[in-house]
Amino acid sequence: MPEILRSIGVIARSLDSISNIEFKEIELTKGQYLYVVRIGENPGIILEDLANIIKIDKATASRALQKLEKNGFIERKNDEINKKIKKLYLSEKGKEIYPFIKRENEHSNNKALQGLTNAEKDQIKKLLSKVQKNIESDWDLVKNGGKRIY
Repeated sequence: MPEILRSIGVIARSLDSISNIEFKEIELTKGQYLYVVRIGENPGIILEDLANIIKIDKATASRALQKLEKNGFIERKNDEINKKIKKLYLSEKGKEIYPFIKRENEHSNNKALQGLTNAEKDQIKKLLSKVQKNIESDWDLVKNGGKRIY
């Protein structure tokens, strides 16, 4: 069995490292770009849903969001019906950097898929979606207190 997860990990860490270096100029620190993108894609998202999309625990997401809010990239607004619910939005500063982050993402996607045919791109997307679903079921299990059987 090929070590596919090792390759996926190298790709993910490489792209994350590149982004962290490039995004220093817009005052984003390690991994914060991911939150900005997901909030930009999902205005009004709540913490729990954001954490689930990114696949991290709520406490980690909450700390990252506090930093982003303190640095002026995001805003929390009360839900109109349930005031206890805080919805997340990009601030003006967040909206200004969002296109730059999206361009970097598009560039990284193009670089990663360079030299692949359209059929190969479709195939890799389908296969990685299956892998993601497989892993997400374990993530949900462990996140909710379950144990995987090896």
